[in-house]
Amino acid sequence: MKIAVDWLQDSDLQRLMAALNDAGYQTLAVGGCVRNALMGRAISDVDLATAALPRIVTNTAVSLGFRAIPTGIDHGTITVVTPHRAYEITTFRRDIATDGRHAQVQFADDVAQDAARRDFTINALYIAADGTVIDPLGGLPDIAARRVRFVGDAGARIREDYLRILRFFRFSAIYGDMDAGFDAETLAACAAHLDGIDTLSRERVGQEMRKLLAAANPAPALAAMAQTGVLARVLAGADARPIAPLVHLENGHPRGPIARLALLGGQDVGDGLRLSRAEMAMLEAIRSEIGSTLTPAALGWRHGADLAGDVIFARAALMGQGLPQNWNVDIQRGAAAICPVTAADFMPHLSGPDLGRALRDATNRWLASDLRAAKADLI
Repeated sequence: MKIAVDWLQDSDLQRLMAALNDAGYQTLAVGGCVRNALMGRAISDVDLATAALPRIVTNTAVSLGFRAIPTGIDHGTITVVTPHRAYEITTFRRDIATDGRHAQVQFADDVAQDAARRDFTINALYIAADGTVIDPLGGLPDIAARRVRFVGDAGARIREDYLRILRFFRFSAIYGDMDAGFDAETLAACAAHLDGIDTLSRERVGQEMRKLLAAANPAPALAAMAQTGVLARVLAGADARPIAPLVHLENGHPRGPIARLALLGGQDVGDGLRLSRAEMAMLEAIRSEIGSTLTPAALGWRHGADLAGDVIFARAALMGQGLPQNWNVDIQRGAAAICPVTAADFMPHLSGPDLGRALRDATNRWLASDLRAAKADLI
């Protein structure tokens, strides 16, 4: 099977692959760029796998006038920088020891061995320089069926790296056919290895959860995580049920990962997912305003259009209601509004704490009026 791929026609990439292949070292594009090409999705990075050892990759790249950086030399990875793109090139590998987080690898000269150490069959696909697809493990049928399947035994792959539990749900949300549901044996394998999640760094867990929550519809994957006990291990007290109605409401107005996280709930979210200060401030603002009585316009003035929209969607999802009429117009009106009263309007008659109280009272009455009260009514 051959496919036409635009990025594969890059002249620098063709020169690099040809130089290694002509020297007798099979060199192929691999992983996400291949998966996305086969699924008609955009690609961000192009990774290569090769039978050549790192020093050969380095010498070949330099001979072509490219830079070679040993970014992952311990695992056989060289980053080759061409004028238009950087390529990570990794020598074929096989795992000889794993501890649930890191693998000790040994170089191999066979693409089948390299494929066998990967996580999912849809990530174990390769493309040659002429567009020929190489499928050592039967990933093409899984691509066609939009099925995320572990390479070989799911339990064995998970024990090699427990982060693969979260990656399974994340990849399922993004690439899988959620109408087909989840394979019962795979879910059982995830449930059987919950203790491994506790060994993962919070940074890695947070990165995976952000990516999962950014999927077009993470609700089925989150529901499956809750069913298997994975969600409770990641975020104690989290509830996946509000996410489905939120996604249903979005309909062309997708909310970001933090907005969805605000509805997901859970204890110690900031520490558990290593949220930044900005993310935590956004999360707390959404949660605090869900139960407030501020109108869409008032929310737009107080928090800006994006966060105000997050609050409006969260409220509607939690209450099982539709979105307020003209919500977006009102939010934009609020975001552009200027409060008609300032501290100067109360001076010099008031000062100090009295001035602050008067200004807050006037501002709150203006917000309660849906930003329609005039200055004379507020002073």
